[in-house]
Amino acid sequence: MADAKLAAVTAGPSGGTLASQLTGQVTRLRQRRTGPFILELDLTDGIAEEPPQDPVSALLTLRRTRLPDLLEGLRRASQDDRVRALVVKVGGGRIGLATIQELRGAVRDFRMSGKLTVAWAESFGEFVRGNLPYYLATGFDRIYLQPSGTLGLTGVAVEQVFLHDALAKLGIDFQSAKRHEYKSAADQLTETGFTGPAREAAQRLTESVAEQLTAAIAEGRGKTPEEARGLLDRGPFLAQQALAEGLVDGLAYRDEVYDRLHKEAGLDATLLYLQRYQRSHVLADLSRRLPRAPHERFVAVIYAHGGIRHGRSGRGPAGGGSMGSDTVAAALRAAGGDERARAVVLRVNSPGGSYTASDVIWREVVRVRAGGTPVVVSMGDVAASGGYFISAPADVIVAQPGTITGSIGVILGKPVLREMFGRAGVNTDTVAAGENATMFSSSRPFSEAEWERINTWLDAIYADFTQKVADGRRLSIDRVHELARGRVWTGADAVASGLADETGGLHDAIAIARTRGGLPAGAPVRVYPRHSPLDQLRPAESSEVRPAALPRLRADGLGAVGVSALAALFAEGWGPAWEFAARAGLPPYGPLTLPGSWHIS
Repeated sequence: MADAKLAAVTAGPSGGTLASQLTGQVTRLRQRRTGPFILELDLTDGIAEEPPQDPVSALLTLRRTRLPDLLEGLRRASQDDRVRALVVKVGGGRIGLATIQELRGAVRDFRMSGKLTVAWAESFGEFVRGNLPYYLATGFDRIYLQPSGTLGLTGVAVEQVFLHDALAKLGIDFQSAKRHEYKSAADQLTETGFTGPAREAAQRLTESVAEQLTAAIAEGRGKTPEEARGLLDRGPFLAQQALAEGLVDGLAYRDEVYDRLHKEAGLDATLLYLQRYQRSHVLADLSRRLPRAPHERFVAVIYAHGGIRHGRSGRGPAGGGSMGSDTVAAALRAAGGDERARAVVLRVNSPGGSYTASDVIWREVVRVRAGGTPVVVSMGDVAASGGYFISAPADVIVAQPGTITGSIGVILGKPVLREMFGRAGVNTDTVAAGENATMFSSSRPFSEAEWERINTWLDAIYADFTQKVADGRRLSIDRVHELARGRVWTGADAVASGLADETGGLHDAIAIARTRGGLPAGAPVRVYPRHSPLDQLRPAESSEVRPAALPRLRADGLGAVGVSALAALFAEGWGPAWEFAARAGLPPYGPLTLPGSWHIS
């Protein structure tokens, strides 16, 4: 009777005993420690790069893998005998070309260890926008596509809408000046199509990206360059067409892909997300390093992301991050004063912004170098205009072939609404004190005297920008002017011209920094500065200590940015011309901003 009651108590809901359930859990836990493993990565939600700057950013990126963790996880897994294969779901969130190239390079290095890599996609775009997901997939041993999916391989194009004639019909004129002919931020408002220089730059940009895409297809799929270029012209493809062209290795659903993978890697292999695999090792490394951490020398990685503005970093007007000059400058000062930080890697992913805020950061890069600490810049998807300004003084600049960079120039102007006001019967009147108080009024054009002041200002900024590039890049001022004039370059062309030094990613930049800093190959890397929970609560003692580099935490940095906050952002970046910039749809961060959305898809 007692035995029967005991059996009833230990019976589980599915008929198994509690003991057997516990045994199964212990077995699974043991397998997670001992392997073998099939690592998997889901890129549906994209990739985050820098650590979250505030609680909302932390929540928004909770399910996104951070690029540095992903790269280190793949490096570690390539040397781990327990890891047998890698499977990656490609597609979903937009990932920039340079980030794709960094990930593709890490997969290539993982493959060199002899382990199987598999990429699969429900669809490479929905008949369009499949270039970059497929570019990544070509770095794997095998590519699988869902039978109902498509391969949106459509080539590369730059298209811009020009509003000049529409504005003229409304009675709106737009006056602008730029340094120089390639700085095309206002062309959409002043032209009816591409100018000659703008078309030349856009043509070279598309050719450079197409060359990179073609080379990847040729290398990964065993095609000649001519065959690969022909595929760009014939796309997009249905699934069966992609298979017939040899662009994919099979048509299969997820379960079929995973079944095949288990048969090759071993039925005993356990699936484990790459980020979980890496996190377990990070915790183990931390426990080993804690005793020697206070004296351990390292490479400091400082993230410089988003539009450049004055003040502290935070969330931008569209939810993205902004780079505060106070935050980044304080981080550089702290790293330069830390004897353990033997080298600095400045990771730049920025279209630029405020000229004076960019100059604040530039100065601190120069000071860190002058203090004997080498600085290596690692460019992300975009490091242009002000983003290039802060990169120029580094010891070494490393860029991916697909990085968007350059745009060494400046622009200013305003809309003139006088004719439109007259048509509509709108009158304006002004009371002013000062000759130039109404200089940026939209009710009248610039006077000759005002144009003289504007051109003097633009010339001064351009001369300062190009001189700093010449000094930092060790080029003649004439050579810099040839490469500048507002022109945008890919990273591949920037390296060829001397605006950057090497092609590569964050890991390449860290390796260079270790060498320059006299550190061994395995020296630790730290995101700098690190803040304790107490640092988040107490005010900094001065602008020279670590807490001064904390991002701002305030209402307009935690949620949607209100009208007043956005107006303040324009005023901060553009000064007296802020209303013109806002009305013209220009970026809020300032005249050294690369216009538009530079994501190659």
